[in-house]
Amino acid sequence: MNMQDTERPLEVACPQCRKKVLWREDNPYRPFCSKRCRLLDLGAWADESHRIAGEPAMDESDLDALLARADRDGEPS
Repeated sequence: MNMQDTERPLEVACPQCRKKVLWREDNPYRPFCSKRCRLLDLGAWADESHRIAGEPAMDESDLDALLARADRDGEPS
């Protein structure tokens, strides 16, 4: 018997419904408890309900203004 067989698998909470899930290779949906929870989470990312905190992304007009300012600053007086 190998050491891994005697250890208890890690138990985590499903990120969607908080149900306890065993973290095992035979669970194709881990860390989720089911395909449904996995798809609900994916949908939340797709409609931007879930976000990663950070600086807001620059849009094209901000980038153009930044480049124009850099060009002006780089010109000799």
